[in-house]
Amino acid sequence: MSTDTRPPGGTEENPARIEAHSIDVIPPSERHGQPRSLGAVWFVSNLNLTAMSTGVVIVSLGGTLFWNLIAIVVGCLVGTTFMALHCTQGPHLGLPQMIQSRAQFGYAGAAVTVFVAVYLNYLTYNTSDALLSSDAGATLTGLPLWAGYVIAAAIAAVIALFGYDMIHKVNRILVIPTSAVMVMLTIGVFKLDGISAALSPGSFSLPIFMTAFVITAGFQLGWAPYVSDYSRYLPASTSSRRMFWWTYVPSAASAVWVFAIGALAQAGTGADSPVAAFKAAGDALFPGAGPIIIVGLLVGLLAVMAINQYGGSLTLLSIADSVRPIRATRKARITAILVMAVMVWGIASLVGEDRFNLFYGNALIYLAYLFTPWTAINLVDYFVVRRGRYVVADLFKPSGGIYGRWGWRGNAVYLVTVAVMIPFMVTSQFVGFAAARLQNVDYSMLVGLVVGSALYVLVCRIGTVPVGPAEREPAGDAAAVGSHE
Repeated sequence: MSTDTRPPGGTEENPARIEAHSIDVIPPSERHGQPRSLGAVWFVSNLNLTAMSTGVVIVSLGGTLFWNLIAIVVGCLVGTTFMALHCTQGPHLGLPQMIQSRAQFGYAGAAVTVFVAVYLNYLTYNTSDALLSSDAGATLTGLPLWAGYVIAAAIAAVIALFGYDMIHKVNRILVIPTSAVMVMLTIGVFKLDGISAALSPGSFSLPIFMTAFVITAGFQLGWAPYVSDYSRYLPASTSSRRMFWWTYVPSAASAVWVFAIGALAQAGTGADSPVAAFKAAGDALFPGAGPIIIVGLLVGLLAVMAINQYGGSLTLLSIADSVRPIRATRKARITAILVMAVMVWGIASLVGEDRFNLFYGNALIYLAYLFTPWTAINLVDYFVVRRGRYVVADLFKPSGGIYGRWGWRGNAVYLVTVAVMIPFMVTSQFVGFAAARLQNVDYSMLVGLVVGSALYVLVCRIGTVPVGPAEREPAGDAAAVGSHE
């Protein structure tokens, strides 16, 4: 790969310029922005139809609304912690999150384990987005379902094509209007009949509580594989503490808000679909408010679809680069965005709007299982084992450099941790033998975090773990890789 990293433009935000970088490192000459810019991205990213449907899925589990809401709060607070920790890696290395995973899993190893899992994550969430955007479009205009998706996907693809700066700007613009829509919906929800009575605590069910916890924590953890993609342009000197809190507070707050309102809307309306539930709750505020709210939530959905298309394209390029080194060009990124859009359309067509709740509910649980071991390994490697000391240039060498093509430690711990988690899993298709003996309570995520972290620390004591120089080499010099058009 070429090592030409001459900046294509200045160091200021320029949303009107199509981003030149993709999976390559961001050099110091192009770093810009402040940690507070992350607040808008991660606040708005949850104010949309898909995120709100998480609350609908939780209500479908059964149990009382009161305890479901407590599970939502606890799950969001826990899951967002890991997400925000991953965000702090972005300015330090100037890399997409997945490229950094090569240090734990190897140049080729990351492609066949982590990268594939992450791409499934993008496909799943964008498929959910596609189903809801189609349903919303049909509800508002009567358009055919396929037309609603095509229009939504096209708008999101344009935002994703312009890239990092455009995504940040769009989310800043949307903070006030999407918040206003959420305030309207919140008021409408509490005007629904029976909501006050439904909020009485009632009986506590630990199995349902823990499943709701896994779903909500897993949703927030689902941001972790690409959260640092949106902080990697910040200057390397940016405070990690500030980045953490500018990610944690906005994301956790908006997640609790939308999940809770989604649960309340479903409980108060009993509608057949998330879109119908939110429309009915909006109309409870005043006749005609429902369509306004759906439009606002749909706009928020377009913003998060852009994030998923952008991140998905980076992951697809990471997989391709692990098979055969590629040039990090605009053309490559455009191709990856289009490939992902077509794949999402195909999957959405197979799933269908009628099966959204089943598809989305299962996806949230299984994705939480997939990423629990990865987040444990990645964070322990970064904060405990190597303490942020990486040789970035070696992450782009087909040989793997000091990290090798197959990182046996990361891959072995990942597989063993998943195996240990399986007996504790609880899904609609399978209940592990340990969970069955524990009254069908899902402890798999907690087990995975503990086992994955401890096991990775243990295996890193075997042999010598390659660590970068004490003084981190500046991104854009020896560490720089990639090329631009």
